[in-house]
Amino acid sequence: MKIVYLYPSLAIWGGIERILVDKMNYLVRHYGYEVYMITSDQGQHPIRYNIDERVHFMDLNIRFHSRFQYRLWRRLIEYRRLSRKYHEQLRNLFGEIHPDIIVCTSSQHVRPLLKVKGHIPLIVESHINFTRPDTWMHRIRTLINNYWIGKAEAVVTLTNGDAENWSRVSKHVHVIPNVVNLNDTDQYSDCTERHVLFVGRFEEQKSIGDLFAIWELVHPQSPDWQLDLYGEGCLWSHYKQEADVLNINIVVHEPTQHIMDIYRNSSILVLTSLYEPFGLVIPEAMSCGVPVVVFDSPHGPATILTDREEGFLIPNRNRQLFANRLEMLMGDLDLRQQMGMKAIVSSQRFSADIIMPMWKELFEKLTSLS
Repeated sequence: MKIVYLYPSLAIWGGIERILVDKMNYLVRHYGYEVYMITSDQGQHPIRYNIDERVHFMDLNIRFHSRFQYRLWRRLIEYRRLSRKYHEQLRNLFGEIHPDIIVCTSSQHVRPLLKVKGHIPLIVESHINFTRPDTWMHRIRTLINNYWIGKAEAVVTLTNGDAENWSRVSKHVHVIPNVVNLNDTDQYSDCTERHVLFVGRFEEQKSIGDLFAIWELVHPQSPDWQLDLYGEGCLWSHYKQEADVLNINIVVHEPTQHIMDIYRNSSILVLTSLYEPFGLVIPEAMSCGVPVVVFDSPHGPATILTDREEGFLIPNRNRQLFANRLEMLMGDLDLRQQMGMKAIVSSQRFSADIIMPMWKELFEKLTSLS
């Protein structure tokens, strides 16, 4: 079976990038599929994660981001020109490759794809919440994009909550959780290190300002604990400066390839996102024996974590309760270790060997209908 994945680029240390690489690697290694990754904006940037040499990687060098050098109307014209170029190249590639399935994660490209794909089944992967805070222009654009997404042969969401929302758009919604890069060693956190950990993108969605405010509440009671933040993003420098000014044991780090080692040398993971379609770092940390304190933001955390089992699930935006639960966990080694042991077992639900057969079943179902 030939599967084509479409994505802008694999140039950042991101959750979606990691998931796509893991899935493609699994498909070629375990099922013997012929897998293609076609990017539009990779350019000369290296691929951040180790991609199997059997995955056919090709970049079309469209450079959609180049339109932002222009003002509004010229930008729109340039986007239309680049879009035509992109989809004409895709049409030609589909004619050469003859894929059995096309998988797209960029909603804005669905409409043109429907015109060039012919009878090839199209799957739209949703890695964002169906509803989320946004501007009115983005809401209008989302309504238009969702109309065309509804015409794809399948929409795959990460949670039942989002599936319920997407069912307003499509009659062909499937729930398949993310494949998680789990700890594959026999080494786990013993939860004795006085380190609280955040891992993720430095952007508004993650609400790192809330995390700093919570840390200001707990730090006076636990001044020997440190909050470590790992990641990249447009707000990285802002929060690096804020951490230095606050001077309350907050350390902002560059992203690392050795994140599993960081998990294993931490005792608690925290996440304060405004919304979280899945929350990949939650089961990653859990697989290392690290308990988690997280806001119950829509819709991911509650599908991964059970309150008072693998950690604490906090009513959304209740910073005081978050601080109380974090302080409780920081002050109780036995509780951290008990929750960490439960977390290791619970995280195995998201292993590739459990999740990827769901994808195989969907692929086979769609190809049998086409």
